[in-house]
Amino acid sequence: MYGFDNQALTRVRVEERQVVREAVGRIRAGQTQAEAAAWMTAEGHRGTMGGEWTTMTLGRLLDNPAIAGLERDPETGELRETGRERLIEPEEFVWLQENRPSRLGSRRSGQPREDDYEYLLTGGLGECGQCAQQLTGGRTSAGTPSYRCPTNFEGRGGCGKVRVTASLLEDYVAEHVLGELARPGAQASLEAARARMAAEADQVRDRIKELEKSRAELAEPYEKGQLSRTAFVAADRRIGDSLKSSRARLRYLEQAVYVPLGGVEDLARWWEHAPYRSKRSLVVLMLQKVQVHPARARGVRDVDDRVTLSWHTELAA
Repeated sequence: MYGFDNQALTRVRVEERQVVREAVGRIRAGQTQAEAAAWMTAEGHRGTMGGEWTTMTLGRLLDNPAIAGLERDPETGELRETGRERLIEPEEFVWLQENRPSRLGSRRSGQPREDDYEYLLTGGLGECGQCAQQLTGGRTSAGTPSYRCPTNFEGRGGCGKVRVTASLLEDYVAEHVLGELARPGAQASLEAARARMAAEADQVRDRIKELEKSRAELAEPYEKGQLSRTAFVAADRRIGDSLKSSRARLRYLEQAVYVPLGGVEDLARWWEHAPYRSKRSLVVLMLQKVQVHPARARGVRDVDDRVTLSWHTELAA
């Protein structure tokens, strides 16, 4: 990525950071994105692959929260800090999203932005059948919501060989989930699954408290000179990684409380009108993961032979 010296986005290139800051400054001063891109090219600056800057390539860079040391929560879409180095300040990134004339939905564009799409299978449910990377949600060049295996996700590369239209995959999953739910004894099994996940959530909360306590206690020996900076940073990073994964797991488990398990007679009709949170909870309760394999050929829309559903043991199909 332009401005960074490694795939993990932990080291910046000072000279490229200055270029990005200058471009952002020009846009904030009133220049268009096209004018800023033309200035970058005229000054001899090139992208990571050696290409000249265009409105599109500069826009992709400026829409990536990593340039401000941020990332989007896969569940809520909200921006959060990563602690990594950054090219611009977070408030500058927010300004660019809200005010850049060339960005659809900004205050100055005069064009409506496409509504956010609530992806049912992100956050660990969807998985690439080729490389086991988590699937992420995103729109195609035509604006169609889809799931894809990313070629770079927080510094860990996927194969990038899987992409599927979101509606096709979600309809397939819904058909099988509702079919399983209609079987005798399914709701009792779901209650047991929910109780098990609630118990695990309590354990994860305790684990988070222990990690937070350990992190706080780590500062004392460092301040007293009993722990080197290198050892302190390494230990703090390990605890931070454990906290991140534990909090993500807790968010995942807590979703189970939102699914109504009783009083639903027409399941298909309920699904059609149910809120996203209830649908997501039901899928989390019933499925461990949804694996998507590469298409047989380009343009194939049938997903029946591309999807593998892994059910929780109580609901094995």
